[in-house]
Amino acid sequence: MEKFLFLSVIAVLAFATDSVAQKQRKSPHDTVSVKNIHVTYGRPYKKGREIFGALEKFGTVWRVGADEATEITFDKDATFGGKPVKAGTYTLFAKLGEKEWTIILNSELKQWGSFGYEKIKDKDVLQVAVPVKKLDKVVEELTISFTKKNALVIEWDQTQVEVPIKI
Repeated sequence: MEKFLFLSVIAVLAFATDSVAQKQRKSPHDTVSVKNIHVTYGRPYKKGREIFGALEKFGTVWRVGADEATEITFDKDATFGGKPVKAGTYTLFAKLGEKEWTIILNSELKQWGSFGYEKIKDKDVLQVAVPVKKLDKVVEELTISFTKKNALVIEWDQTQVEVPIKI
């Protein structure tokens, strides 16, 4: 009986430890803001890896960051890539392509990565296609920023995409 109890406790602890480890952040996180828009995301490093087309496969949906999926908050109604979006917080995903990405805003928050995207894709609020620009320089750490014209810019490795935003 003692052996059974001991093994049961070990099994429960192993399961709990594994569950917690999957939710621990592995990358630094940042929040960037511009007037009425805020983006919170994990900032993975390139670390010598080929990113797009290798680590992050073309044709798949990516969380646009590391750890939990990136979230974008609009304090006011806006247009994102020319499409209307209501004030609120959304999960930001991207369907990756060599020449074009489809940027996705989804209403299901608190997603860990994009692993469960297929189960929540019916909660997409909008999708917008944006061209991929190849950079001359390597961006070591994933960086999300805003231009002076309020475009959202995503850069990592030698890849850049830009989504125009109007408030």
